[in-house]
Amino acid sequence: MDMNTLNRQNAYTFTGHRPERLELPENQVIRWLTEQIRQAADEGCTDFITGMQRGVDIWAAEAVLKLRDEGASVRLIAACPFPEMESRWERVWQERYSRIISAADMVYIIGSKPGRQAFFERNRWMVDHASRLIAVYTGAPGGTKETISYAREKGLKVICIRKDERSGEAL
Repeated sequence: MDMNTLNRQNAYTFTGHRPERLELPENQVIRWLTEQIRQAADEGCTDFITGMQRGVDIWAAEAVLKLRDEGASVRLIAACPFPEMESRWERVWQERYSRIISAADMVYIIGSKPGRQAFFERNRWMVDHASRLIAVYTGAPGGTKETISYAREKGLKVICIRKDERSGEAL
């Protein structure tokens, strides 16, 4: 495995909401992400790209690192929208972010300054470098919805969990 290049065919990326916007319990989302990541690795996925945002991105990154620590031949690629994105977060999230950045196999800083455009560019970069998207989606407008739409437009397989309005169960 070449440590300096991404193999788009064997790369998955993630999208999802911040914790306060999720409709599903955190432990259920983490369990589902872990299952999807393990299954992807079993199917030959070697590279996982995370956008490094609080919530789904961080949880997915931690699951990939745990799998790697267990001996799986997987790499974590951190795609940050701009430098010091985490600087205004609560300390616990900053610490998690720092641990992930330190452990990542590759780190890309996509934009140079904060703002919606930086997140938009980061999301497109992740999709452009992956073959599949693992999504945690509430149905709300915003970056997660835009990323899913872009991934479908680019022909990526999208694996999505969202809460069923009728039953309250995860789909």
